[in-house]
Amino acid sequence: MLQAMLGASTAWAAPMAWAQNNRAGANRTDGDARLVLVFLRGAYDGLSALVPHGDARYYQLRPHIAIAAPDGTAQSTIKLDDTFGLHPAMAALLPLWQQGVLGVLPCAGSPDPTRSHFDAQHHWELGIPGKSSAGAGWMNTLATLRSDIIHPADDMQSPRSRPMAIGVGEANPTILAGNAPVQRVPKGAAATRQGALGDERTRDAVMKLYAGQDHLSQAFRAGADSRMQTAQTLSVDMTDPGMLGREMLAANNGAGSAQGLLLDAQHLGTLMRQDRNLRLGFLSAGGWDTHANQGAVTGGLAQNLGNLAKAMIQLRRDFSQPNDVVLVVSEFGRTSFENGTRGTDHGHGNALWLMGSKIHGGRWHGTWSGLAQGDLHEGRDLPVHNDFRAVLAQVLRSTYGLKPDELSGLFPGFTWDNSLNGLLRT
Repeated sequence: MLQAMLGASTAWAAPMAWAQNNRAGANRTDGDARLVLVFLRGAYDGLSALVPHGDARYYQLRPHIAIAAPDGTAQSTIKLDDTFGLHPAMAALLPLWQQGVLGVLPCAGSPDPTRSHFDAQHHWELGIPGKSSAGAGWMNTLATLRSDIIHPADDMQSPRSRPMAIGVGEANPTILAGNAPVQRVPKGAAATRQGALGDERTRDAVMKLYAGQDHLSQAFRAGADSRMQTAQTLSVDMTDPGMLGREMLAANNGAGSAQGLLLDAQHLGTLMRQDRNLRLGFLSAGGWDTHANQGAVTGGLAQNLGNLAKAMIQLRRDFSQPNDVVLVVSEFGRTSFENGTRGTDHGHGNALWLMGSKIHGGRWHGTWSGLAQGDLHEGRDLPVHNDFRAVLAQVLRSTYGLKPDELSGLFPGFTWDNSLNGLLRT
């Protein structure tokens, strides 16, 4: 009931020169940095979002669901360069690419080969590929590492008791699990409602019940106040599937739909603007497990990609300060070839998007080896050329000044990736 009322030493593998330059710690740029992670649960098809139109084999592998090669019409790929293009449903992102604030890695992901949604999502959220046991989410751990940049409130509340991280949409995502305080916000319109605490008599009774100075009572009152304030802020500032269907719903892991992502993005932006201590944001959207009838230029995936593009535009509006970074990720990609039901199955590597003024945008980063049979993972999927932890390490070093030992603690066993050294502007 309480939860309902609240609403919820690994060796460092960096190059020696990099390590020597950071003995005293990286330059601290975290004073105003904000990081937002958007998780597309269900494994979205990056080969439809970032179309490899320059590779003829793409059209051989996907005779019915490939996005047409660029021809200047609204029904074809929007050309970014001679290798890649955008799905036409994501046309709104083209100006951000042209402005140099949107970039992408075509073959990023977790090195663990699992094709299980649940295991892969868990690995991403812990920051430890292959670990299936419980643990603290890496974003919560990051909040612990950087609690020194939290400003005390006017009432002199301890900085360590004030949340630095906020999650919108899911009740208890693993990425936010841990000892650091976190603000959690319901998805969609529910975020503007005060729930049972909105009733004055109920609120008075519950507050009397938790009026003590013990840890539980203090935690409850803080959570209740947060829920009420969140609802008030957002109200002022601003509606039997079969076995395959059940699998797709389960792959969402509690995330809302891509259709609701825009509203959740608006809520996240509002709340992080209102509270300067909220530096880490988490959003998620489900509905990306496209085993059947995926569609091409139109269809369910196209609709989801259009909704994602709208949400990304909104996030760019709200997170456009020099040190703000937005990442869009998914647990793994999908097969390079279409299946017998004109969909795609669970894959491996995937397109990972980064957005922000610090991003060297208007270009793709990392490695692309093409779609030849011998270049695919297990002969069917994009390989993972760039470990997601190496991508996050680049971002966190640049924006939050994390030192090598801190990064090693956050992402045990990862290796610094020199091929990504140009990912962010210095």
